[in-house]
Amino acid sequence: MDFTIITPSMNYGRFLGDCLESVASQSGITLEQLVFDAGSTDGSFEIASRFPHITWAQETDSGMSEAINKGFAQAKGDWVMWLNADDLILPDALTKILSNLKNTCADVVYGDMRFINKDGQTIRRVNSAPWSMFAHVHHACYVQSTAAFYRNKTVIAEGHRLREDFRYVMDGEFYARLASAGKKFQHVSMEIASFRLHGENASQRHLGKALDMDSALAAERQHIESRAIRRIYGFTYFSDPYLNGLADGCLWIAAGVWKKILKLRGKLLP
Repeated sequence: MDFTIITPSMNYGRFLGDCLESVASQSGITLEQLVFDAGSTDGSFEIASRFPHITWAQETDSGMSEAINKGFAQAKGDWVMWLNADDLILPDALTKILSNLKNTCADVVYGDMRFINKDGQTIRRVNSAPWSMFAHVHHACYVQSTAAFYRNKTVIAEGHRLREDFRYVMDGEFYARLASAGKKFQHVSMEIASFRLHGENASQRHLGKALDMDSALAAERQHIESRAIRRIYGFTYFSDPYLNGLADGCLWIAAGVWKKILKLRGKLLP
């Protein structure tokens, strides 16, 4: 089997049909799609029942990371990815990427993506840079999880899993840990998927200035996960957290410049 696609879902029925249809319409490849629903009450099961290609499981979990890890444990495909219930695989994307996957020695292969709005209209296209641990850790996670593939044999079957105590930047920590373990990353200049922005995305929910203590605490939790990644996988010069914050700001600027250089170099090289 070529692909396993893991889809965590919770009350995203208004988007789920589009997600499942985008997978069902792929041709020229073999795949399984494992949908882990945490207990939706919005008709998601009825929507999913229209798609015979999926395997449906409805059970409570501690969050998205646990649901994806359940899928990792069951994955049979040579390449594994996760696709959120509100996102889409672009037409024929899996057919187009398969030849690259069959001819690479990389453990993680990632492509480009689009941001779309709640109605499916394209907002902008995102072209990723070639892999750099420095840019990834100190600027931002730019390996788009909805457009990334993990080799089952060397990543999933070896037991690499998401940290279930991460709720926002679980992909960023996962990639940094894989790179630290010596896994090879490869960027392919090909649009793979669409990431839907609709105001309820976990990574977008706490952007902007917090207006109350609850939202401030939630926003800080998201920032804390990114800071923890920098402390463990990046450069940490001081024991004082405030001095490290100043250093992080300088490194963020440097890493952003380096990422732009990588993108430019990637366009110029054959």
